[in-house]
Amino acid sequence: MKHDRLEQKIAELKAGDARAFDFIYERTNRSVYFAIFYIVRDKMYAEDLLQDTFVRAISSLHQYAPGTNFTAWLCAIGKSLALNHLKKYRREVPTDFEADAHKFGSGEADIPYIFDLAARVLTEDEYEIVMLCQVSRYKRREVAEMLGIPIGTVTWKNNEALKKLRAHLEKEGGA
Repeated sequence: MKHDRLEQKIAELKAGDARAFDFIYERTNRSVYFAIFYIVRDKMYAEDLLQDTFVRAISSLHQYAPGTNFTAWLCAIGKSLALNHLKKYRREVPTDFEADAHKFGSGEADIPYIFDLAARVLTEDEYEIVMLCQVSRYKRREVAEMLGIPIGTVTWKNNEALKKLRAHLEKEGGA
């Protein structure tokens, strides 16, 4: 099972094998990124905070309790850093210069708009599930394992979130 493999790599990293970090990062970075992005809503800051999260996690790895949900532990660190970032830089101008580009008809620029719409319309857990299932293309089974929730809950929340987004877009398009 992938969770067992992740726990094995965490133990290897704790024991000093830096090569284990690559597996851990590949397995967890998307969940952490979307948890941070949901809060800061800025791609550049989310990427910076993602890296800060992993630096902080490695220095605090001794605090992780084996057998618990490592991805959730990382997300908690990332969310904390994101909230601290917002408090510190609340008055600064956003750095995503393409944030309003969707108004000008560029298809590629629709992505920040969709992410922003999803962050505004969905709850935090719905947003994370949609981003992992639809954007990162994880299987619902993998998302359930990452988030430590039943697959039925992932399926239901994913479907409900997509319905919310569709309804909002239809309402917005019809207005």
